[in-house]
Amino acid sequence: MLESINPANEELIHQYEEMSDAIVSGILDKTNSGYHEWKLTSFNHRSGLMKNAAKILHERKEEFAKLMTLEMGKPILQSKAEVEKCAWVCDYYADNAEKFLANEIIKTEFSKSYVSFQPLGVVLAIMPWNFPFWQVFRFAAPTLMAGNASVLKHASNVMGCAIAIEKIFNDAGFLENLFRTLVISSKKVEAVIRNKNVQAVTLTGSTPAGSTVASVAGSEIKKTVLELGGSDPYIILEDVDLESAAEICVNARLINSGQSCIAAKRFIVVEEIYKMFEELFVQKMKSKKMGNPLDESNHLGPQARTDLRNELHDQVKRSITKGAKLLLGGEIPNVKGAYYPPTVLSNISPGMPAYDDEIFGPVASLIKVKNEKEAIKVANATSFGLGAAVFTKDNERGEKIAEKELVAGSCFVNDSVRSDPRLPFGGVKESGYGRELSVLGIREFVNIKTVCRK
Repeated sequence: MLESINPANEELIHQYEEMSDAIVSGILDKTNSGYHEWKLTSFNHRSGLMKNAAKILHERKEEFAKLMTLEMGKPILQSKAEVEKCAWVCDYYADNAEKFLANEIIKTEFSKSYVSFQPLGVVLAIMPWNFPFWQVFRFAAPTLMAGNASVLKHASNVMGCAIAIEKIFNDAGFLENLFRTLVISSKKVEAVIRNKNVQAVTLTGSTPAGSTVASVAGSEIKKTVLELGGSDPYIILEDVDLESAAEICVNARLINSGQSCIAAKRFIVVEEIYKMFEELFVQKMKSKKMGNPLDESNHLGPQARTDLRNELHDQVKRSITKGAKLLLGGEIPNVKGAYYPPTVLSNISPGMPAYDDEIFGPVASLIKVKNEKEAIKVANATSFGLGAAVFTKDNERGEKIAEKELVAGSCFVNDSVRSDPRLPFGGVKESGYGRELSVLGIREFVNIKTVCRK
């Protein structure tokens, strides 16, 4: 039995009976049959249905936002914004898929030669709880518009969201067995990957989960796209606008109550301005209000589960034991729910969880460095490479660092890292491989086929 528990009050929302192996196998057979019908449809037909999905998201935003907030504790205003972003990605691929997948003519000695982009089949998506709608729609919109079918294995604690998303596609007019949710636990994922109907796998999650999934898929010679963890560095240089940088950095750390792969995690500040930045940062972190995520006045809600909150606290305690200095927070509040307050650690060094690991919660690590060169070295001294940012009044200087020096899939200058349907998104090193979104994202799960005619 899978359970959805409200992290704000620890009350049971719903229990879901896990699907049997036979039911899962039957769904995969039906989804594969749906794919063979769907791949013959026109882009115009697919686009109309995807526009319907976007319309449903807009019309039922309040309902879907509340569902997300209840299941994983996301602040309600952020839940509403997430629903709107899902509608945006649906509209984006409805408008652009045909152009992105148009044949590309290549001049050769043949009378005609070109590259064609054809769908692969059934794509398995293994998705996390932290953005329970967005993570799904950002893969589903391009995948379905490319002519593929999909099955979703969502995180167990947001199964209500998973079922709601399947219904959105059904209500929008998509084929009944084109997008299906599998109500299963992680232990059944390997068998799904190995199923003959599944042609590719996309996963957003932890680095260990990505390694396991990639190993299984690799043994079956099946394509994978992995968007994994991150320990995003934000470099603060000496010529920065301190007030603006501190505000952006605090919001970037606390987005989704700190539970984001691309949330800012390590703040690397040159010593010339370190003390001033630290004071501003702590002041702004302290001003952010924590409480009931359904209350729009609160900036952050609970962590998604109590076990995750406890793991986060353990990372903080172990960092302090190794010499980190606690500037703010760092204590589990004596209230019901998986709450953890905005927390700031300084005097961070290698060997501490706050330096080496991904900290998935509202905990910021402040690191003092001598200069730009050392800041870049520290920023890149991580096994992760998902996002990074640099703050400076010299835009050309910042752009050069972002493009040439920082090792990450997305690098921003004077702003927080974020995903956008128009821009490719993904990481390097242990943050994964492949890209989602943009033209590159829709081309991940297609057969890039060469066609020549004499």
